[in-house]
Amino acid sequence: MAQPRSLPPTPKQTDYARAIASKLGAAIPADVAQDRAALSGWIGEHQARLKARATQPRDTRATSKQVAYAERIARAKRRSVPDECFRDAGLMSAWISSNR
Repeated sequence: MAQPRSLPPTPKQTDYARAIASKLGAAIPADVAQDRAALSGWIGEHQARLKARATQPRDTRATSKQVAYAERIARAKRRSVPDECFRDAGLMSAWISSNR
């Protein structure tokens, strides 16, 4: 008895899998990319990893480039950068913008 033929993945399914792979830095195996059911399973697996990564707390501290730039501005204007700016990149960005 012949095995049933597998269906190719839909273009939307392929695009979504590529987007997930890009975000995770993962590769889609060639055999999986050719089969709708296999690609669906791959998406389910990796989608869970992507969601888990999204729920991890992000580092909101100011970047080293922000700190260096803010310190240059502060020296030139003979001011100090408020301590809370070092703990929050958004605050640091606002301080830099208002003190250029």
